[in-house]
Amino acid sequence: MQYLVRPGSRGEAIGRLVVAGLIVTMLPALPFGEFLSYPFFILTTWFHEMGHGLTALALGQHFEQLVIFPNGSGVAENHVAGDAPRYVQAVIAAGGPLAPAAAGAGLIVASAHPRAWRPVLALVAAVIIASTVIWVRSATGWWALPLAAAIIALVAWRGSAGFLRFSLQFLGLMAALSALSDWHYLFTEEVVLGGQAMLSDTGAIASVAGLPHWIWAGVLLLVSATMTGAALRYALADKRLGPPPRKLPANVLQFKRDPRR
Repeated sequence: MQYLVRPGSRGEAIGRLVVAGLIVTMLPALPFGEFLSYPFFILTTWFHEMGHGLTALALGQHFEQLVIFPNGSGVAENHVAGDAPRYVQAVIAAGGPLAPAAAGAGLIVASAHPRAWRPVLALVAAVIIASTVIWVRSATGWWALPLAAAIIALVAWRGSAGFLRFSLQFLGLMAALSALSDWHYLFTEEVVLGGQAMLSDTGAIASVAGLPHWIWAGVLLLVSATMTGAALRYALADKRLGPPPRKLPANVLQFKRDPRR
């Protein structure tokens, strides 16, 4: 069989990323695509809201619960101490928009290291389940997130090498593109979630740090795009790509060729 691109080459890696990107963007438009993509659509909300919650924990505050609504929106409820510095609220607000891009970049980077494929996918599934048990407090999250975790765990357990890499790229691009596609939300100062009006993430940042919310939206999008671009550049670097080593039978002795010949 003659391949269009050499297996393991830069062209193959780019091709896989293009296919993953097309599936991420076009799946909802395909027949039954909305149903197939729904658990992963909920997963992008999970990345965002966990970003808020984990940022709060990292700053010594409390992550109370995570609520995901049927329409795919969500909210992370955090308790910030009254004597906490004002910047804490702004950093927690920024943690949500930046989390999908950071997670996506990490998954794309992991796709460049074959030994990490199964462990990273298994870790993602375990973290989803653990967070569902600890923080998720909505029916949508209780069924959609475990379903996504089960699919990811099954891929980690039984997936072929090529499918493992593709799955990491798919999840990474899905998270990264969701961060960039939320530009309309970032450029909105107020939103309504669960029937309650509240400041958007950039609105919350602006209320603490000053400057218009749209400036902070631009900053967050720039940082997200930079992380995603750096991850893609790393994963597609020539030194991490190349043809897979030729497998020889176990009973064949392998000798290094003398470079002087």
